[in-house]
Amino acid sequence: MQNMFSGSKAMGDLFSTLAIYAVIIGGMYFFLFRPQQKKKKQEDEMRQNVKIGDEIVTIGGIVGKVISVKNDGETLVIESSSNKLKIQKWAIAQVFGENK
Repeated sequence: MQNMFSGSKAMGDLFSTLAIYAVIIGGMYFFLFRPQQKKKKQEDEMRQNVKIGDEIVTIGGIVGKVISVKNDGETLVIESSSNKLKIQKWAIAQVFGENK
């Protein structure tokens, strides 16, 4: 009789251990991965909505005004202190909008 009850206790311990791991993994998802995915989605949306006339800052710290967007949709030209630079949209860190 002793062996029958010790087997069900082991199953109960296994279930509670798995439940604890499931709660930990679920918590990690909601506190670590989910906010990171949300931030990436917002950054992608910001980069897609850049238009001519917007003031931007690149990830390298270059500040300029968008003067054209190339046909491929991923490249744009900015003007920064009388110099023109061609950059990729993924390099945009911040958009100020028109006339800062």
